[in-house]
Amino acid sequence: MHRLIEYLTAHPKRLYTVVAGAVLLLPVALWLDLNSLSHHNLHRQATSLNKLMDDVRSYYAENVVARVQAAPNTPQARHDYHDIEGAFPIPATAAIELSARFSEILPGVDYHFVSDHPFVGRPQRHMTEFETRALQAFRDPANERDRIIAEEGGLLDHRMTLAAPVYMQDACVACHNSHPESSKTDWKVGDVRGLQVVHVRQPLTLDLASFKFLLSYLLIAGTFGIAFAKHQLRLAEKFAAANDELTENNSFLADVSLKISKYLEPQVYRSIFEGERDVAISTERKKLTVFFSDIKDFTATTERMQPEELTALLNEYFTEMGAIAQKHGATIDKFIGDAIVAFIGDPTTNGVTEDARACVRMALDMQARLDELEVQWRAKGIEHPFRARMGINTGYCNVGNFGSDTRMDYTIIGAEANLAARLEGIAEPGGIVMSYETYAHARDLVKAEALEPQHFKGISREIIPYRVLRHGANRRPATAREEGENLVVDMQGMDADSRTKIAAAVRAALDKA
Repeated sequence: MHRLIEYLTAHPKRLYTVVAGAVLLLPVALWLDLNSLSHHNLHRQATSLNKLMDDVRSYYAENVVARVQAAPNTPQARHDYHDIEGAFPIPATAAIELSARFSEILPGVDYHFVSDHPFVGRPQRHMTEFETRALQAFRDPANERDRIIAEEGGLLDHRMTLAAPVYMQDACVACHNSHPESSKTDWKVGDVRGLQVVHVRQPLTLDLASFKFLLSYLLIAGTFGIAFAKHQLRLAEKFAAANDELTENNSFLADVSLKISKYLEPQVYRSIFEGERDVAISTERKKLTVFFSDIKDFTATTERMQPEELTALLNEYFTEMGAIAQKHGATIDKFIGDAIVAFIGDPTTNGVTEDARACVRMALDMQARLDELEVQWRAKGIEHPFRARMGINTGYCNVGNFGSDTRMDYTIIGAEANLAARLEGIAEPGGIVMSYETYAHARDLVKAEALEPQHFKGISREIIPYRVLRHGANRRPATAREEGENLVVDMQGMDADSRTKIAAAVRAALDKA
């Protein structure tokens, strides 16, 4: 039933068709009931009248004719008793004449007696095909039926004909076999003399009149049903138009929101569209882990590349780094030229320690991915692939929406954010430098060495930076390659002492040459 309701709701015109069909079928159902009622009424009337005439004829034959004829000097029982002084009707004639009276009293009811052996001089009634077949059937020795019924009629008229056999009795046999006008004189008791035929007709309009209140109710209810269906159809059409418009608007909004999502971080986008964050100027103070990175010698690299190549390379770089940031739950604050500013801890946080550790893992993954990209970029003919420096700091910042009522930006401000940028500034290409607090949270993830205490601009306290030692999986091995007549040695994978010794050895070799 639920599926049917959903289907009809989705197809309102079919709902209208169903309602209209149901209303139109009500008269059909009523006609079927009336037809059945008429059938039973006609059957009852025909059967009752047939039984009544049988009883009247039997009673008349036994209690009138038989008694009168048994008396001396009695008048004759004649079919033409009207023409003979003192005569009285035979049972068949009496039944026929009584039925004529019944037909006058009961409209639609007709009774007659038919026989293929009428008295001489008596008008012969033409037997119908039904009466002929019925008479033959009753005279068949194998027949066991006591009546035969035929029904006919049209849409608004119902007729029923009942034929029953008239058997010869003792008085009848004596009369017919001795009567001078009898066309057959060898009758026996039990022979079928003829047929007693009852014809009943009843127009269905007579029955319809009996249901005038029901018909009036159906007419009124059907009219209101059709009107209601039309009203619902109009509403469904309006709703369909509104749904189409709403679908179109939703599609437009979905497209716009998808485009807007490209300018927002997934966390910020979700928090706004799920109603967790109001689009209003507001900030709060939180302890975040801030990440800052930029590309070493980016300006010099851009001078060696065409703008189209630089754009494609920079977009690939940001795409790769952005995917890693999203993987670790970082919120990218902004792209500033070749620099990336990101933080972990807002709008969602797993606690200060986990946020710091996630940021360190992110930086390690970024440097590892850059190592892989460097090989690919060099294979494409890029002479100086991007090398990134990264700084990480954990501390309190103001985070939220900054700007005006018409234009705002979701970002962070504060000295701790600036410190991350300063730490990035002292990192080597491919290196990661973090503050002590960040290192304290992630000391089991990486090995790091403390650098000399430093004072940074805008930071009043002395800072001890920690440089990540990218050994093993976290540190790219030193490589060497030939570029024409030059030998290029990448010493990123070496510690400071090894780089110093190798550089001194190369200079000494060059001096001797």
